[in-house]
Amino acid sequence: MHVTEPSAVTPTELKSTARAMRYLLFIAGMGGLLYGIDVGIIAGALPYLEATASVAWHLSAQQLSFIVAAVLLGSVLSSLFAGALADLIGRRWAMVLAGALFTLSIPLIALADGYTPLLLGRLLQGISGGLIGVVVPLYLAECLHARQRGRGAALFQLLLTIGLVAAALIGLYQAQSVEAVSTAAQALAPEARAEALFAARDHAWRSIFWFCLTPGLIFTLGSLLLAESPRWLARRGDLAQAHQALLRTRPAAEAQAELRDIEQALAPETADSQHASEPLLSRRYVLPFLLACLVLALTQATGINSILAYVVTILNQAGLPGATANMADVGLKVLNAVMTVVAVALVDRKGRKFLLMLGTGGIVLALLSAGLLFRSAEGNQRDVASVLQARVQGDSLSIQLDSATLQALGADAQTDTHAGNAAATGTVAAAPVQQLTLAYSYGPFTNVQSLRSDDPALPVLRLSRAETVQADSVIGAFFRRLHLNPFADPADAASAPLRIEQAHLSPLPSTSHGWQVALAMCLFVASFAVGPGVCVWLALSELMPNRIRSNGMSIALLINQFVSTSIAAVFLPTVGQYGYATLFFYGAGCSLLYFLTAALLLPETRGKTLEEIEAHFAGK
Repeated sequence: MHVTEPSAVTPTELKSTARAMRYLLFIAGMGGLLYGIDVGIIAGALPYLEATASVAWHLSAQQLSFIVAAVLLGSVLSSLFAGALADLIGRRWAMVLAGALFTLSIPLIALADGYTPLLLGRLLQGISGGLIGVVVPLYLAECLHARQRGRGAALFQLLLTIGLVAAALIGLYQAQSVEAVSTAAQALAPEARAEALFAARDHAWRSIFWFCLTPGLIFTLGSLLLAESPRWLARRGDLAQAHQALLRTRPAAEAQAELRDIEQALAPETADSQHASEPLLSRRYVLPFLLACLVLALTQATGINSILAYVVTILNQAGLPGATANMADVGLKVLNAVMTVVAVALVDRKGRKFLLMLGTGGIVLALLSAGLLFRSAEGNQRDVASVLQARVQGDSLSIQLDSATLQALGADAQTDTHAGNAAATGTVAAAPVQQLTLAYSYGPFTNVQSLRSDDPALPVLRLSRAETVQADSVIGAFFRRLHLNPFADPADAASAPLRIEQAHLSPLPSTSHGWQVALAMCLFVASFAVGPGVCVWLALSELMPNRIRSNGMSIALLINQFVSTSIAAVFLPTVGQYGYATLFFYGAGCSLLYFLTAALLLPETRGKTLEEIEAHFAGK
């Protein structure tokens, strides 16, 4: 490529191109910020959404899990057509569409008055995030000069982690607001106190989403002012527009030289591949393809997305109170950003294989530690299912975790001085806070609910058929007409009795126990960031042979998102039935398999050309 002498470029031209480049990187960085907010915003909102929506809209634990998983499902859907859409309408308009969908999702969620609009809004957020995750890196790769691509990719990844931090800070701010209301409401009568807390929690989760509207608008409007990708324009035969797009970020002579390179790359290529007729099931294709799919599936099987989404809830259950858990969440997201920078600095020096082994080894240790900590806490549970089953009247049950109920369930007599009574009397609780976790069913319809004795509102949990059995859906009826039944049939629950499947009463773990779990989560996040967080995407692009790269990467990414969505969708019902320890031990087992895969099957790809990597799998 011909490069102009520095004297040929005027100061005005340099200033103009530098300004355009900074603007391009700023908008692309806002895309990364939105993607991070997309993934992280639910963590701070979920405790308040669960406390209010489950009461006002009678949402089940499964429905709450679906609300969390909807973003991941939307990302799966958009990843199927993001590349084709970007080819059809252009990279710039695909970015505008992604920003518009994100912006539209915010009022849909924040103003939701039921399960369906909330789920639809979260689904739109996921579709937007999936588009951003594909189109923005593609736009950067096609618009940036070769010497700037590494910086552009690193900026997107860094802003993504900063987006996670921003989401955690928003959650922390709202948590402190709710705690202030809770303190001020202690002097109120029980009913007024409950109403004030309900209003504060409802306002908190809606405000958390409203905060996301501004960056969405900036990204959407900012994308409209970007130039289209010069390579997309050239592929459509519009070389004049491609030249104008290049001139916005490059000196004239450099833009002209790069345009010639683009034209040459688009010229018809001769069919010189000796493997053109080789079947896709041959060893050189199947082994790297299956290995890439396994690596991406195991990346999500560690539970990273679900842990980031539920981390505030996890730390609450581990013993950290509301705002403290949110502060720990902020610390985790900051640690994630810092370790991502460390990983970017190390990946080309230490290699992908080494960092993957280091990271997955740390993940195994972290998840085993968290699982053992929760196992020790869950070992103190008292089975009270038979007591509650005896209280069922007319296939319904109302329960409030007051002092009389705690004594009837066999809790320590001192626990009647729980936080609700302490607030009214000014005394301090003399015994650990008690938590009741209840799994129940009406025929095929199941749900999991929990109550805590330190809840200032001290709500009454009412189990009834009307609030548990959802009406038949169009989708469920359609599948039943095909003699398939993936969804519960309301007819089977019409006369089914209320059964208390499981009921466990246990003291809430201490604050020190909560901080121990938080340290395990820190090790988990740091290990993931330094290993799979960066290396998995490099490994994916490097393992796939040239002939199957585009299709192979699409399939592997689809598997990645499917595993992530599945774990998030079953998270709350699973921990309600089997406890947090079970999920952490499962993640540790998957992570151990990941470590063995990296150690025994994955070749080191650092410093090797794509052709050398392909030859390795061909046995040459």
